[in-house]
Amino acid sequence: MSVASCTIAGGYHHHHDNLTSHGVSNFSSPSSSCYHRCNFPIMIQSISTVRPLTFILNRNSVAAAVSSSSSTRNISSSTSNDSSFTWDDVFQISQQRNVSSDLSGFFQKIKSCNRGRETRSDFIPFVIEDQIVGNVHNGFLDHLSKFKDVFTYIKGDSYGSQSGHITLQSALKTPEHRTEALGNVIKCLGEEVIPGIRNELYPVTSSYGEQVYFSLERAAAPYFGINAYGVHMCGYVEKDGEKYMWIGKRSEMKQTYPGMLDHLVAGGMPHGISPGDNLVKECEEEAGIPSSISTRAIPVGVVSYMDIEGYRFKRDVLFCYDLKLPETFVPNNQDGEVGSFKLLPVTLVADVIRNTNFFKANCNLVIIDFLFRHGFIKPEEVGYLKLLQSLRSGDCS
Repeated sequence: MSVASCTIAGGYHHHHDNLTSHGVSNFSSPSSSCYHRCNFPIMIQSISTVRPLTFILNRNSVAAAVSSSSSTRNISSSTSNDSSFTWDDVFQISQQRNVSSDLSGFFQKIKSCNRGRETRSDFIPFVIEDQIVGNVHNGFLDHLSKFKDVFTYIKGDSYGSQSGHITLQSALKTPEHRTEALGNVIKCLGEEVIPGIRNELYPVTSSYGEQVYFSLERAAAPYFGINAYGVHMCGYVEKDGEKYMWIGKRSEMKQTYPGMLDHLVAGGMPHGISPGDNLVKECEEEAGIPSSISTRAIPVGVVSYMDIEGYRFKRDVLFCYDLKLPETFVPNNQDGEVGSFKLLPVTLVADVIRNTNFFKANCNLVIIDFLFRHGFIKPEEVGYLKLLQSLRSGDCS
């Protein structure tokens, strides 16, 4: 591997589950009054500026060049998400013994995003205007049964399910009324039932680009099994024939996956904005990338997964983008969601994904796709086609 001079950037921290035995049934429960009570109406840099550190970097010497710690942990044995690592631990991965270099680690990361298919029969269709828009767990129906003015359960063999389906009351005819009613339900259930409420709405459709039936709180999306979409971008630099990737370490204050690693930019697709425009917005907020640069990002396809855990049924499609950045560019987080950034050799990023659980789970899929497209995973490797196909294990609709 040729030696390349590379800027390693510091980061910024901003202070800144009762169903009746008959056909159509309104859910009922004394507690349904809640519906009426709720109204409709590792290293986090604590410095304000950081100067980039420039030095000679290659795969074999990068750990020694960056690490200031004499201790080395057994990173390759990591089996669960763990945010207690530091950047030094990341740089030491390639120096660990028994570091995997085959595709098995990549397969494991994809598997971790596609769990629970054996329990899919525990879910019934969520139907709006004769279209399946989601899937609700039988157990979660107990919570929804409290809201008889919102939900209706219809028993029988319908929409591919022998256990019936759930829909909304016919009085909720417009997207606005449905959004308002569902929003009230989420508020009543609260964090105890649906943790991580963000007050961010996702459009509910039967498939991408189709009619929006209503909008739903982002944190509730998996509990109703709706299709969710996002934009994810890998920002990379080419230097002396080698590729490097900007990686962020999420703020320890983040509500989800605090302290984990991310690729440069990602965000969910809220209602009323196109993927391209959303990417430009996220680029500015998460990495300080001006539109003059972010508009050059190239759409390169999608990855998808279908993950079932308990009552949650995640059906995610991620629109992937690549952005080649100038060598002089250093990311600067604007929304306080990223603790710090580092520019890493892509080969090191691949080793980290293979051998640790440092990355936020779905980011692994996006980066593995990048590795395929940029030639870091080759057809000669055993499992090449199977791995490629598994990157789209979800419902790309």
